[in-house]
Formats: sequence, C-alpha cells, structure tokens
Amino acid sequence: MKRFSHELIIGLSVLIAGLVLFFGINYLKGINIFKAANYYYASYTNVAGLSVSSPVTLNGFKVGQVRDITYEYDNPGHVLVEMSLDKQLRVPAGSKAMISSDLLGTASVVLEFSKSTDFHTVGERLIGGNAPSLMENVSTEIMPTVGAIFPKVDSLLTSVNRLVGDSALLQSIKRLDAITANLQATTLYLNRTMATMPGTMKTVDGVAHNLDSITSDLAVLSEELKTIPLKSTMDNIDRTMSNINSITAKMDRPDNSIGLLLNDRALYDHINGAAMGLDSIMWDLKKNPRRYVPPIKIF
Repeated sequence: MKRFSHELIIGLSVLIAGLVLFFGINYLKGINIFKAANYYYASYTNVAGLSVSSPVTLNGFKVGQVRDITYEYDNPGHVLVEMSLDKQLRVPAGSKAMISSDLLGTASVVLEFSKSTDFHTVGERLIGGNAPSLMENVSTEIMPTVGAIFPKVDSLLTSVNRLVGDSALLQSIKRLDAITANLQATTLYLNRTMATMPGTMKTVDGVAHNLDSITSDLAVLSEELKTIPLKSTMDNIDRTMSNINSITAKMDRPDNSIGLLLNDRALYDHINGAAMGLDSIMWDLKKNPRRYVPPIKIF
C-alpha cells in the first residue's frame, strides 16, 4: 500500500509537471487555451518572418494569433497558416489575410475585410497574400528616384566646386569682408554720435527757448507797431522831403543869397582872394609883430 501511494504521488507529480509545462509553453506563446476561438486558414507562398503566436490584427487591433504553420505537401510551394480568431468576430466573404513585415523583419497577419454581407464559416480558407514591406517600397519606389537624383547631385556638386574655385567669388568675399568692416566702423561712429546726442539736445532746447523768446518779442513789437500812427508819420516825412527838395531847388537858382554864394564864380573868387590876403597878413603879423603892434612904454 505504501509502495502504491509512493508511485501514485510520483505519477501525479509528473502529470502536474506536464500540465504546467504545456500551459506554460502556450502562455509564453500567447495562446490562451481556455479562451474560445474560431479557426480560419490561409495559404501563402512566402511566410518569411511569420511564426506561431504571431498576432492577427484588424484595423491595428489584435483579434487573434497564428496557431500553426504547416507546409502543404499536396500543394507544393504553399504554406498553410492556421489562425485562431476571437469567437465574436465574423469574417465577411472575400476578406483577405495579408502578411505584413516591419523594419525588423517581424511579420504579422493583417485582416482586410470586404464589404460583403455574407460571412465565412468557421474553418474556411481566406484569401492569403503578402503586403508590400517597407523595404520593398524603398527598393521599388524610392531607390529609382534616388538613382535619378544622383546624376543631378553630381552635377550640382560639380557646379559648386567650380563656383567655389572661381577667383571672382573669392574677391567678392573679400569685398564683403571690407563692407562688413566698414559697417562695424559706421556702427561705432553712430554709437559715439548717439552718446553725444543728450548734450546736443540740450543745446537745441536752449536755441528753441531763445527762439521762443525772440518770437514773443517780435509779437510785442508787432503789437507796438500797430499802435504807431504810420500814415501821419509818412505824411510828415513826405512834407519834409518836399521842403528839402524846395530848398535844394532854391539853392540851385541865383535869385537868393545861398544860390548866389553857391553859383556866383566872381563872388567865390573874391572871397577866396580875401581869404588869401588875410592869410598873408597873419603870416606877416607873425613875422613882424612890431609893425602892427607898437612897443609898450614902461614908466
């Protein structure tokens, strides 16, 4: 009895270990054997990157996984993929199961539902195919474009090298350096000028204040000029000028004393002769004073 109990314990342990191993392997594969699922199949000519437990997605959402991958010996060149999908998922007739690979080469099955109102029965085959991978798109679409661009890039680099080696460009760069230096000097001069602006503005303010004062004085002078009897003053000036003109006209005529003095030549000569005689007398008086002044007798 004890021996039987010992063997029973060993058998139960082995059974439990086997169950744990089975469930553990399926768990690591992502297979939930307790979850109800429907099974569908698809045939492919290339399943590179696809493995058991690879996800099956619909619109980016995981709705199942690959349950098994087997080679179809009765259909050479094709591989049969078994997919377990959610029990609630109904697959429209004519839907496709496309294998898609990412950049790392890991593949998954992407369901592309049709718009049919009929549905596949569980266990039927879906239309299998391979979606273009990113690398295939690069090789078929981008690489030809890149190949066409390379000659243009080579021509562009040649033009750039020719342009860089042109002496005119070097001279232009030197001119730009000189212009930059001039701009820096101009900026420094402007900075110094702006630094002196406060004193200049004070001077301008003083000049403006003086102009205001002059303007005020001119306004006062203008008001005073308005009060002057300008008309009567001008009339007086006119009368004075008329009198001066009348006097001047009389002085030109020989019918008056001043006119005779100014216009009579004989009178001028007589007065001039009298002046000369007086001058001779004065000269002789200085030379011979005793002739004109008698000596004074002292008693």
